[in-house]
Amino acid sequence: MMKLTKSSTMKAMLACMVLLSGLFAACSDDEPTEVAPSPTPTPTPTNNSAALITDKDKLAMIYSLTDIEGNKGRIYEMTYNVDYKLDEALNAGIYSTATLTAFVMQNLMDKMPTSNVAEISYDAGCSAFACPDASSGKYLMGRNFDFNHKNPNTNERIMIPVIVVHTAPAGGKKSVSMVDGLFVKYTSGFYTDGKSDLSMLMALPYLLLDGINEDGFAVSVLKLDGLPTEQTATGKKKIFTTLAMRMLLDRASTVKEAIEMLKEYNMCMDTDPASYHFFMADAKGDYAIVEYTNPDVSQHPDNMEILTGNDALRFVTNFYVAPSMADTPHGINVSQHGKKRYDDMSEYLLQHKYKLTPTEAMDLLKMVAQGPDDNSGSTGFTQWSEVYDLSSKTITMSILREWNTTFHFSIE
Repeated sequence: MMKLTKSSTMKAMLACMVLLSGLFAACSDDEPTEVAPSPTPTPTPTNNSAALITDKDKLAMIYSLTDIEGNKGRIYEMTYNVDYKLDEALNAGIYSTATLTAFVMQNLMDKMPTSNVAEISYDAGCSAFACPDASSGKYLMGRNFDFNHKNPNTNERIMIPVIVVHTAPAGGKKSVSMVDGLFVKYTSGFYTDGKSDLSMLMALPYLLLDGINEDGFAVSVLKLDGLPTEQTATGKKKIFTTLAMRMLLDRASTVKEAIEMLKEYNMCMDTDPASYHFFMADAKGDYAIVEYTNPDVSQHPDNMEILTGNDALRFVTNFYVAPSMADTPHGINVSQHGKKRYDDMSEYLLQHKYKLTPTEAMDLLKMVAQGPDDNSGSTGFTQWSEVYDLSSKTITMSILREWNTTFHFSIE
């Protein structure tokens, strides 16, 4: 479970950035120490309804959500302990946010809606990396999730809730994953606002942006420009981005196993004008970037490429790194989407010979963090920063570049 600490020095921070935008931090010795809340937080009371849910176990789970900070509405934690029907999802041909929403409605809700309810939306732009810990020999992965949610009418920033989701599926692997609540229209403080219906919390297992399982395998997703991936190989079932990550956390122990699982499916990354690549790493020290490519950018990417095996592939941001895409508008030689963050990570990791202590790793995440006053686009605001210790299966997180406050999660 979660333990929250606020301390005068950053200790044992994990390193390796995963998913759209990088962010590591360190604190000075004169930072104030703040009193931490109880290490065993209790469920947060709420009067909000869950109108589409009648099953008592599902309701008990929904009302077990905990505001980790007590009453700020910024970061919540839940143990998802009912069946989210992964086998059914993998057989359902889910290929978009719309079909994922339909699956959740039909399979995880107890009632069908009679009016408009929240749909799932999906986007992300981040930084990630993986490396050995120079001080202990452990393996680390770092990740910044950067997404600048703004009201399209007023251009004001929308503050999100981070939801930390623990799962332990029957026959599968325990894991911890991170969700941006706004992808199902939940804003900061939604749980106790007196108006938000909580039914869409049933979708949490399929909304992850990054996570780690009990074997020390971790995965994240980062945004790319261009058309969405659309594979159409005969005899393979379709799989959607976040559904694929849920499958990998539940069933893969290593990067190699994860890659073989992905090869069995036709990857489909929605209908919006964007695609994604995966960054993954494991407790054995293996790591990989998985991209779906097509040098003809007027066509949907459809060729799965695995990029690994040298230190220059230990980090990634928001353009293709595959040589086949290098000279396209969205490739490493041309695109400026995340280029400075990429170059900063490259220089820093090279200087440290691709081995970082936890403190150095946090420094790197801080270096490539974005916002809060960055107006460079929709990916220009760091919502959370994490260091995954793949060896001990733990996570250290900061939100909103508040480096003096860290949240600690583990798999139990």
